[in-house]
Amino acid sequence: MPRLMLALLTLALAACGTTPVADAPSERYDLLVRNGTVYDGSGAAPQRVDVAVRGDRIAALLPAGSDASAERVLDAQGRAVSPGFINVLSWAVDSLIVDGRGMSDTRQGVTLEIFGEGWSMGPLDARMKRDALKQQGDIRYPIQWTTLGDYLEFLEKRGVTPNVASFVGATTVRIHELGEDDVDPTPEQLARMQDLVREAMGEGALGVGSSLIYPPAAFAETPELIALAQAAAESGGGYVAHMRSEADRFLEALDETIAIARTTGQRAEAYHLKAAGEKNWPKMAQAVAKIEAARAEGLDISANMYAYTAGATGLTAALPPWVQAGGHEAMVARLKDPAIRARVLAEMRDPDVDWENLRLLAGSDERLILIDFKNPALKPLTGRTLAEVARERGTSGEETVLDLIVEDDSRVGAAYFLMSEDNVELGLAQPWVTLGSDADSSAPEGVFLKSSTHPRGYGNVARFLGHYVRDRGLMSLEEGVHRLTGLPAANWKLVDRGCLRPGCFADIVVFDPATIADHATYAAPREYATGVDHVFVNGVQVLRDGEHTGATPGRVVRGPGWRGPGPAAEPVGR
Repeated sequence: MPRLMLALLTLALAACGTTPVADAPSERYDLLVRNGTVYDGSGAAPQRVDVAVRGDRIAALLPAGSDASAERVLDAQGRAVSPGFINVLSWAVDSLIVDGRGMSDTRQGVTLEIFGEGWSMGPLDARMKRDALKQQGDIRYPIQWTTLGDYLEFLEKRGVTPNVASFVGATTVRIHELGEDDVDPTPEQLARMQDLVREAMGEGALGVGSSLIYPPAAFAETPELIALAQAAAESGGGYVAHMRSEADRFLEALDETIAIARTTGQRAEAYHLKAAGEKNWPKMAQAVAKIEAARAEGLDISANMYAYTAGATGLTAALPPWVQAGGHEAMVARLKDPAIRARVLAEMRDPDVDWENLRLLAGSDERLILIDFKNPALKPLTGRTLAEVARERGTSGEETVLDLIVEDDSRVGAAYFLMSEDNVELGLAQPWVTLGSDADSSAPEGVFLKSSTHPRGYGNVARFLGHYVRDRGLMSLEEGVHRLTGLPAANWKLVDRGCLRPGCFADIVVFDPATIADHATYAAPREYATGVDHVFVNGVQVLRDGEHTGATPGRVVRGPGWRGPGPAAEPVGR
């Protein structure tokens, strides 16, 4: 071959290696998304290119206005085109069973829900299933699975709009082997707990998730957590933690999370990073510095957040852990005992106890909103503050908390105003922070109207992109998209997700950066976000012009330890 021809061929091959090239011009695609500004999820500057889809994958990125053809052409009309957004901390485990559309998240462009904050939907035994059925509230369903893998496949077969993935819950594994008492595992029990983690990893779990503020997880010592985390690390899984404290012992709790990562060598993430309670607000900057130092040391540490100053959990977060030992029924029985009740009330009023009382951290019962009851007689209290209900009943705040828990026979869902807006911005500005709603994905209809919720379930992504990225200017849009797509995909080794390039799954969002906005408030939390026009999941359109198509193409997304067919997981993103 002449030297000049060889040189030209070499240059051509090099160009093919760096620039996505369409298939042969005669090839026809299933979908072309034209006239959009493409943010590929990597954080790189956007491109004016057309996105070609064949089947469930991105086939090519084509020069804008190319002569390619497709079965369907979508005019993005200058909107942003990005990978589907990843909700790294989702509680849609129940809501997707009764409504697989996942409306509140789908309408924000979420195409993957990740579960497993401490509790996971498996592994379960017969006792755990019985207890779970007793605790079901408005959303009721038979438990037709035993393992975590069974549950995820159950969702896929039932039909859900988003893709789904999960960590295996350290709390779930503990209850499986130890029950809900304040006990330490024997070596034999701990070995069985590790085996349960290994089994879940083989089923596709992303790692181990802990939730250490809540009993019985609060009873777990650090060596137990290290053992479970190590079992996940054996096959490339990570460790995530709702830490033991987000308030008075926030920094010490973060030290524990970092120590676990240092010991196991795996990725670790702090769930919904926050400094709770006004006296603790200065600790947020210290926590950021600790994480930065750990990352500089070479540890793979990150965090996720929701974009709000209030958290949401149960009224039981205002009770001492010891009264909750043994499970819900044991707790309610204790609260009905006058002597135990008196002791609990005394501890609830003491600001110096060695457990975290979220009610006191809120600073006032006016800053605590009741959002979820299962007893129909109590549902009229939904949306009221604890202070209002206490005044009407003529009881103290502490007594009202105990009375409501017993009367509702549940933990009673509540929103607690705990954080400062300055700290929310400080956290979201960190390049290692991703987004998680810490909520279900529901719709303002049917069974969901029987309770209230936190606005983060309807607005977390839109609030991040609209208020914090666009209006507050915390980062560029390409960086904001990266935080919702390529970064979490790389963190949790999600193969071919969170990216827009040839070979990636066709999870695609078309949205208007100038208008995307959240509308849900604490007074009216079930208001859909706006600004997202079109959403595709695995190449199937699930949102068209802001309206759900009824399609449910979601699949199970599995972690690096999966023993099923297919390639081993590889990190993606930058």
